[in-house]
Order: sequence, then structure tokens, then C-alpha cells
Amino acid sequence: MTEMTARLAFAVISSACWSAFQHGYNTGVLNAPQNVMSEWLQEDVFNGSAWNSTRGAENDPKTTTVWSIVVSIYCVGGMLGGVITGVVADRFGRKSGLLLNNILVFLGAALEAGARYVNSSEMLILGRFLIGINNGLNAGLAPMYLAEISPVSLRGSIGTVYQLVITMSILLSQVLGLKSILGTETGWPILLAITIVPALVQCCTLPLCPESPKFLLLNRGAELKAQRALTWLRGDVSVHGEMEEMHQEAEKGKVSKKVTLRELFGNRSLRQPLIIAMTVMAAQQLSGINATMFFSTDIFTQAGLDEAQSQYATLGMGTVNVVMTVISLLLVERAGRKTLLLAGFGGMLLTTIGLIVANSYTHVWWVPFVCVALVLLFVVMFAVGPGSIPWFLVNELFNQAARPAAAATAVTVNWTANFLVGLSFLPLTRVLGMYTFCIFAALQAIFILFILKKVPETKNKTVDEITAMFRQNL
Repeated sequence: MTEMTARLAFAVISSACWSAFQHGYNTGVLNAPQNVMSEWLQEDVFNGSAWNSTRGAENDPKTTTVWSIVVSIYCVGGMLGGVITGVVADRFGRKSGLLLNNILVFLGAALEAGARYVNSSEMLILGRFLIGINNGLNAGLAPMYLAEISPVSLRGSIGTVYQLVITMSILLSQVLGLKSILGTETGWPILLAITIVPALVQCCTLPLCPESPKFLLLNRGAELKAQRALTWLRGDVSVHGEMEEMHQEAEKGKVSKKVTLRELFGNRSLRQPLIIAMTVMAAQQLSGINATMFFSTDIFTQAGLDEAQSQYATLGMGTVNVVMTVISLLLVERAGRKTLLLAGFGGMLLTTIGLIVANSYTHVWWVPFVCVALVLLFVVMFAVGPGSIPWFLVNELFNQAARPAAAATAVTVNWTANFLVGLSFLPLTRVLGMYTFCIFAALQAIFILFILKKVPETKNKTVDEITAMFRQNL
């Protein structure tokens, strides 16, 4: 079993940690300062509104519409980033693609932070769009790089790092966004500009790491560079065995020929893992995790918490998410991917049903507290497997030739599902209330059946062994 070396850990931190930071931080950064930023839009950008005398910024239709665009354009950018992941990964490489991607962070953060000083909602929207593209690319490139530099025995644990950092950076954005810190009229531009810091750190550290050895050997044919890169990552451990595995993968998969999107959907041996990759990515977003976190404020309020207490309760949820993702990192190489996915979605289904039932008895004084506990348990079950495993499972299912196109497709599906949930959740809750979660419960049940029947266990298996399993099922 290959152990974690200091250089491998440095490469993981330099690539995944700072890329995942962008993804998580920019996902949660607008939650806390929403009210103060909406007031800025209404008072400064729109020079007041005809509604200003009778309604607050949150009820001003023009302000609400622009704010909805600010929030949703991020997911649109993420979709575009997912679409171009394969092109960037093949043309520039995994490492170089991540480095070049930081250009979008610098441009996007400058536009976001500068929007307040020129009173331009267009700058804020464009900045969010560019940050979204960056995050979409990060979601494809970083897990791909991790999968290709990791030894088989550590691939799951290292792959979980991406989701772990997402949860940590979401929590950090929520803390910094409090009114007592940067969630103020003058502080929110700084809050948005902080995303430049991890980009700067990555630009300083990632150049010290090698490109993916698999990319160098299988895509570029640079055997000597690939061996040097692998030796750098593994330290004193012999790399002859891994080099031989890569040579075998090149011969059996004929990876010199890049797989296009058309071939990905048309090839029977690739179609099955593609369907699995797309489904687990969609399942992560359609599970209701983001909707549950959004609805948690109302649940906490029903439990008797005031606005400030509800904010801190939300921070508690973020903390639980971080802790359980760490536990998932430790379990994934022991319990396996499929087991944790089934346990996670099964637990989410039970807690979702519990929330639906409890909502009918909120007049009983102790039931709202049960709802709070169920929300926390829902987050726990999500973090056990569904939160982290889809990001690296996609890269485990495909060989070098198909991996960029497959990652691009799966990441695009993930961002699209995220966008659809964000777009439809509020209208649905106006009609169905808490019973909106009946939809999520039905989807969770479908995903459990799919995972049980179709998703293979990839723990401790090489890419060649995994692809052989799919060929046998044809």
C-alpha cells in the first residue's frame, strides 16, 4: 500500500484545496449579506424605487429580480465551465488548466468588489458569471488531477478532500458574512474580494508541483517527464509498477485517440458508466440538500430562535457538514463508495419523511425541536457519502481518453441540477409548503434503487479493472 508522502500532500493542497475553496466560498458568500446588498441595489444602483416608500428592498420587484439574476448567473457560469472542462483539460493539461483558470477569479473578484464603488449591478452580475465559470472548471479539473496523481489505495480519501474544503469554505463565508464582521454596507465588497487570496496562493504553490503523470504519458507521450513526475509524488517508493499499469492502460484502451462527446454517448462500453456518472451527479443536487439548508431558517424560527440565533444555528449546520465530511474521508477506503452512497441516501430518505410528518404537528411545543434535529441529521447523512463521492467517482469510472469528456458532461449535469433546484424551490414552496420535500423523498428513493442495481464498487480497483467490469456487463 502506497502511503501519503509530503510532496503528494503538497500537490493535493495546492490543487484541490484552493480550487475547492473557490467553489465553496462563492457558493455561500451571498447568503449572509443578502439584505444589505439588496438595499444597496435599491438605494444606490436604482436611485431609490417607486416602492421605496412602502416596501423594503426585499419586497421591491426590481431589486428582487436583479438579486435573483446575481444569484442564479453563478450556476449558469458553472454550467459553461463544466461544458469546456474537457477542452481545457486536453489542451492545457490538468495542472496548467487550474492555473490559467485563476485569471477568471482575478477578473470576477475585481468586478464584484468594484461594483459598489461605481454603483453597477451589471458589474456584479458579470463578476458572478466569471466566478461561476471558474468554479465549474475547478469542479472538473481538480478532481481529475487528484484521481490521476493518487495511488489506488488512497484515491477515495484524496478525492474526498475536494468536498471537505467546499464545506469548510462555505462555513468560512457564512462566518465572515455576519453583520459583526464583513456583512455590512462597507464590508461586503471586501467579503467578495477575499476569493482572490486562495487564487494567489495557488498561483504561487501549484507551479512547484508536477503535471499529472498520466496526462504526460498517455496524452503527451512524454514517458521520461511522466516518470519524473511520479517519482516526485511518490518519494522513495518505486514507481515501476505504476508506470507499467499506465502503459497497459494505454495499450488496452488505445488512449492516444481522444474520446469525443459523440463517441462517449454512442459507445456501448462507455454509455453505462456515463449514465452512472450523470445520475450520481444529479442525485447529489436533487437530493434536496440545498433546499433543506435554505428551509432551515424557517424551521429554526419555528423552534423559537430569533434571527441572530437562527444564523448561528445555520453555522452549526455548516460545522456538522465539515465534521461529517472528515469522517467520510476516513471511511471511504474502508466501507467503500457504494456502501456510503446507499447509507447516505437511505438516511436522507428517512429524515426527509420525518420532516414531512413532523411538519403536520408543529403546534406541539416539542416538535419544532425534533425538526431541527432532523435537519442536522439530514446534513450528516448527506456528508457521509452523497456530498463527496460523486466528485471523484466520475474519474474512477473512465480511462484517460474518456475522462475529460465524461468529467465535462457530469459536472455540467451537476450544475444544471443545482440551477433547477434553485430556480424551482421557492415557487414550489409557495404552493406546497413543506410538502415540497415529498418530491425530494421520491427522488431519493429512485436514486437508492439505481445505486443498488447499477453502481459498481470501485474501491481498490484500477481503471483497467473497472472498465473490464463494464465490458463484461455488455
